Amino acid sequence: MSLINETVAVWVSPEGSPVRLVWRARRFRVTDTPTPLTASASLPDELLHFLTHPPKPVAAWRCQGTADDGTSLVFDIQHDDSGARWQLLRAYD
Repeated sequence: MSLINETVAVWVSPEGSPVRLVWRARRFRVTDTPTPLTASASLPDELLHFLTHPPKPVAAWRCQGTADDGTSLVFDIQHDDSGARWQLLRAYD
């Protein structure tokens, strides 16, 4: 695992999950089902809030990406503080 924290270009599906990303001039197609990275509602008050309020849009994902040469990596990506850009947090071989 490498801690990255770099800006990446991400394309998303109409539902909002990542389908492609470009990192360091390499294109990776998402080749698995992306997993939303969210906090779990473990306390009763948090659970009640979850049941009475609509969920926030997913701001972070873990996905496997495969480059044209067959290289596959797992990426953790999230929106930056402004919500305008994607940040690559970690990459796993």
